[in-house]
Amino acid sequence: MKPAKEQLDLIKRGADEIINIPELENKLARKKPLIIKAGFDPSAPDIHLGHTVLLRKMRHFQQLGHDVFFLIGDFTGRIGDPSGRSKLRKQLSKDEVEENAKTYRKQIFKILDKERTSVVFNSKWCAKLGEDGLFDLASRYTVARMMERDDFSNRYDSNTPISILEFLYPLLQGYDSVVMDADVELGGTDQKFNLLVGRTLQKNYGADKKTVTYLAKSMDIFRRSSGMKAGRPARFEPQVIMTMPILEGLDGIDKMSKSLNNYIGVDEAPEDMFGKIMSISDKLMWRYYELLTDIAYEPMQKKVEAGELNPKDAKIQLAKGIIREYHGEDKAEKARVSFESVFANKQVPEDLEAFSFKEEELALVDLINDIKFTSSKGEARRLIMQNAVSIDNEKITDVNYRVKLGARGKVLKVGKRKFARILRNP
Repeated sequence: MKPAKEQLDLIKRGADEIINIPELENKLARKKPLIIKAGFDPSAPDIHLGHTVLLRKMRHFQQLGHDVFFLIGDFTGRIGDPSGRSKLRKQLSKDEVEENAKTYRKQIFKILDKERTSVVFNSKWCAKLGEDGLFDLASRYTVARMMERDDFSNRYDSNTPISILEFLYPLLQGYDSVVMDADVELGGTDQKFNLLVGRTLQKNYGADKKTVTYLAKSMDIFRRSSGMKAGRPARFEPQVIMTMPILEGLDGIDKMSKSLNNYIGVDEAPEDMFGKIMSISDKLMWRYYELLTDIAYEPMQKKVEAGELNPKDAKIQLAKGIIREYHGEDKAEKARVSFESVFANKQVPEDLEAFSFKEEELALVDLINDIKFTSSKGEARRLIMQNAVSIDNEKITDVNYRVKLGARGKVLKVGKRKFARILRNP
């Protein structure tokens, strides 16, 4: 295992805050694998590049030889994390949580090393807390401390409802850290309060750990369900918390989010990913380099600032680096060639997908939505009004436009990256 100083260089890359570094140095100095915890609620399981900021940091710890635990909050997910919420959050059903959890497991190993990742579910121990355990846990934190949280205090001041159930979420997340005896917990900057609750509870339980029988049972359940090797004594030390930045979406302003349509999904086609990355601002490009790649980008950044390198060329290297990670070198290069031919040379892609219809003509709004180029007819109308739709290279701005179909077909372009050939097949 590398010396603590060398490990810190990689661990600190891109991190927003570490509480605290001296404690982390002491843990690393033992030269034994640390327990690294990161929790994910299976409420929105489609992973985009914003989620990978945290997953990549987990991979860094794996590369350094530490034990990484991907915690799926199938129990806490039924409550819903109130972090960043301005109103009461809808509870998920058990079936919804379980289905979302399955989707998560299929995607995370695009980033994490499957052989070195332990996937655990907090329902294994939280569901067995019992009334004594739950009452005892609730007694270990005060309402006053809970109200220090901005989400809660702002909602209280504005007379927006806060359920008692929501108070349980950070307590149960902190209890997870106690059960797992976590050395380090990772989370986004919006998770800082929850992570600090974990530190507090670890200190609290550590003072009387021998008398809490339900905790001993929970820890035994965790160790058996995670396949942890026997022999590692519980330390009950406060965990080091590390917060990672919230990645901005393609607009460079708001958090990357599927609901804001400013995201890049890890399962997207390489050509779509390439085009989206090339659309970001030159300033945002360096943030993506830092948080989404392991590329030593600083020399390139200096060349761009000195006028020795075109920002477009640096962005192409960024796009290739990200796509290579999820789709491989060949597809990354093919995406680059496609981008150059389609966008730089104004050409239509060679492998144009064709859609055929029996009708002689179709409403353009219906057509765009039917082939899934938009998620709704409303979005199709907005794109038409924004001058973002063309047929055979002719811009269409009339939302009532009807497309006349023929055997030869027409080339439909929506936005900068979506092309299709539309045919009539009577």
